[in-house]
Amino acid sequence: MDSTVNEQDRYAALEALDVDSPIWDRFFTIAPLVLVGTVEEDGRVDFAPKHMAFPLGWDNYFGFICTPRHGTYGNAKRNGAFTVTYPRPADIVMTSLTAAPRSGDEKPIVNLTDTFPAQRVVGEFVSSGYLFLECELEQIVDGFGVNSLIAGRVVAAYAQPEALRRIDRDDAEILLDVPQLAYLYPGRFAIIEETEAFPFPAGMQR
Repeated sequence: MDSTVNEQDRYAALEALDVDSPIWDRFFTIAPLVLVGTVEEDGRVDFAPKHMAFPLGWDNYFGFICTPRHGTYGNAKRNGAFTVTYPRPADIVMTSLTAAPRSGDEKPIVNLTDTFPAQRVVGEFVSSGYLFLECELEQIVDGFGVNSLIAGRVVAAYAQPEALRRIDRDDAEILLDVPQLAYLYPGRFAIIEETEAFPFPAGMQR
């Protein structure tokens, strides 16, 4: 730490943000982009893009942020399950269109998307993805403002073979073959294919 720069000078160089309102539109943050699948009360399949979506710890738990105003919340709560499809970069337009308002009672893009059924939970996957998770609902935690955390336990998982890490393949090669789709909130996306190994310190353990 540079002792010649005092604390007041450090903060003078920064711009303070008003935390009385949401700060997240003021800068970019990187997140995955997934499609959460649920089933409506009448049996129709629904998909919704989520970027606040992530593993919950090192064990097989997965969660995403939603709001009770959205159908995904009610569907997951009613059925006790949801699916997760990790889309490929080529799926960016389809992924975006799943967030479009319904036309009557339908999301036209869902009817045009090739899907296949989950095996252990109620739901479907988007066929063109590369990673697929079946999740049983563990709990819903409300109270993050208007938002909620929907947490599930992964009870089945499937992947395209080329997306899996293997002893005989370099990680960088895998990411070239199966680029990752990232969402840069607010309103941008990136394709990640060129990567470098992270410089972990010797002896570090998770």
